[in-house]
Amino acid sequence: MITSVDFVSIDVTDQQRAKRFYTTVLGFEELIDVPMGDPEGPRWIELRPPGARTRVVLFHNPGGTGRFAPCVFDTDEIVQTANEIEAAGGEILEQPQLAPWGSWWGRFRDSEGNELGLSQREREIA
Repeated sequence: MITSVDFVSIDVTDQQRAKRFYTTVLGFEELIDVPMGDPEGPRWIELRPPGARTRVVLFHNPGGTGRFAPCVFDTDEIVQTANEIEAAGGEILEQPQLAPWGSWWGRFRDSEGNELGLSQREREIA
């Protein structure tokens, strides 16, 4: 079951410049800043407005290929939720898997062609 919006993604050109803006100008707190694979490549940068549950990801795709979900829904059981979406006729684009940034991640397409994400942070997958 989807329980909340986990994070929204903001496409940025310069991740470090954007991080300085969001933390210094807007007062967001930094939660995570780790490589998404190649240590010299894009980073997974998560911020949060003070006191908020929903996070903001400063996403950069230097190759310009592929898409990243602008909105990611938190789930209480990601594998079960993906199975339910698929059983109801939804298209799963990326099966749930443990991501380098430490939470479970998957993607699906809605009826309008939007690619949306699923995340599970609270518990390990059995």
